[in-house]
Amino acid sequence: MEKGKKNGITDVAGVRVGHETLNEGSAQTGVTAILPHSGNLFKNKVTAASHIINGFGKTAGLIQLEELGVLETPILLTNTLAVGTCFDALVDHALEENGDIGRTTGTVNPVVGECNDMLLNDIRKRSVTIEHARQAIRNAAESFEEGSVGAGRGMMCYSLKGGIGSSSRVLSIEGTTNTIGILVVSNFGFMRDLNVHGSPVGQYWWGKTRTEEHEDKGSVMIIAATDVPMNHRQLKRVLKRSVTGLARTGSVISNGSGDIAIGFTTAETSQSVAEHHLDEAFRAIGEATEEAVLRSLQQASPVTGRDEFRPSTWKEMIETYPYPFS
Repeated sequence: MEKGKKNGITDVAGVRVGHETLNEGSAQTGVTAILPHSGNLFKNKVTAASHIINGFGKTAGLIQLEELGVLETPILLTNTLAVGTCFDALVDHALEENGDIGRTTGTVNPVVGECNDMLLNDIRKRSVTIEHARQAIRNAAESFEEGSVGAGRGMMCYSLKGGIGSSSRVLSIEGTTNTIGILVVSNFGFMRDLNVHGSPVGQYWWGKTRTEEHEDKGSVMIIAATDVPMNHRQLKRVLKRSVTGLARTGSVISNGSGDIAIGFTTAETSQSVAEHHLDEAFRAIGEATEEAVLRSLQQASPVTGRDEFRPSTWKEMIETYPYPFS
């Protein structure tokens, strides 16, 4: 399908992404923020949904998001043991903007996702602070980096350096041009399973290197943004199809991998799209998820982390062991 102009999640108008990256010895981690629009999210909520592909994860906020079908804070992504810190940062952010929280409107539902970056990051240090998370929100912009940045700093994917990847697809529904954008934090899989457009690249590389394959204790966070007018139920149906993109890269959705999709639409949803038009969205989210995972690998820069561990990067492997694509 046709890609958006930037081929990223911010091709959906109004969406912004910000990173705060920690690169200090064995502290190789960070925070990534996704904002659906530039306004006050608590007052101007967006329709949202989530889908648990494999529930080995420590996310925050998904129970209420599923019950009410709305998102009322930015989405923060980080490492597993920094979820509470990011929760506190989102509370602070919401309280600053809304004097009625805890007085007349109840409380707020922060949404935080995580992956375990313990192989590269000394996760026990708990290096992420509230200020780091707040800065990621402040850094949010239409243009953003991919690879070894933000929440992706300490992540690994298919035994290589993983991280942040993004992609988008354009679709036409009843004469209207719409976009679906994806951002992933990739931290899963074994090298021998990696497929690139149907080619067993990982099997080829693993045969050359016999790279040590650590137990898959990773995860992948998939964030989907769209301007297609969908209700909560329809958005959830679309999110379920993100697994087709994961599978095409070689993921087997392992026992210890938290594979979780969170999505929102920036459109007014009082008149949602007809069901038979969702096939275009199903195809789009699969394609964009697949490419976002591959981009997270292709854009990753080298990182040396805890105990001097340094995984190879995609760029190093493709230069050293060029794959004979036909």
